Amino acid sequence: MSLALFPLNTVLFPDCILDLQIFEARYLDMIGRCMKQGSGFGVVCILEGEEVGIAPEGFARVGCEALITDFHQQDNGLLGIRVKGGRRFRVLSSEMQRDQLRVAEVEWLSEAPERPLQDEDGDLIALLKALAEHPMVEALNMGTEATGQQSLANQLAYLLPFSELDKIDLLQLDDPQQRLDAIQALLDELQGELFA
Repeated sequence: MSLALFPLNTVLFPDCILDLQIFEARYLDMIGRCMKQGSGFGVVCILEGEEVGIAPEGFARVGCEALITDFHQQDNGLLGIRVKGGRRFRVLSSEMQRDQLRVAEVEWLSEAPERPLQDEDGDLIALLKALAEHPMVEALNMGTEATGQQSLANQLAYLLPFSELDKIDLLQLDDPQQRLDAIQALLDELQGELFA
């Protein structure tokens, strides 16, 4: 499966919302093609370099499909788009096209079936509810109501202030319970640092 890549300084998760501002010709063309074909593009996290003209190996090998849900012209005249995270993927290989757009051969990662929330998920559910009240999270209009462990894990991994490398590790985990356990471990670490 061939997928155009959009390297960013962020990690997108399935069913999470991301607002982007598009100004480079290669990405405007890519968005135009996606909208015509009703397809998405791949968001991968930059590991080295900048968002513009990055080194070929400077991005994570795992990413998330971005599906365009809305677009508008911003006050500054640039194209603003809102995307929703789709399927997770692994980059098998990639090449730079003549227009400097990076296109990758990807394999889709399988998702574990959604599991119901457990009693022990209570603290994490409460944390997601608290995050949902933050104005920046509210503006995303993500509908931060966890429908199961997968949904809870994806939203927390996306919204919490973990490092990009930690988020990439979380994105690679297939099992929602493993992802929730890893999130809890990262939260315990953060708490330890705050009270050390």
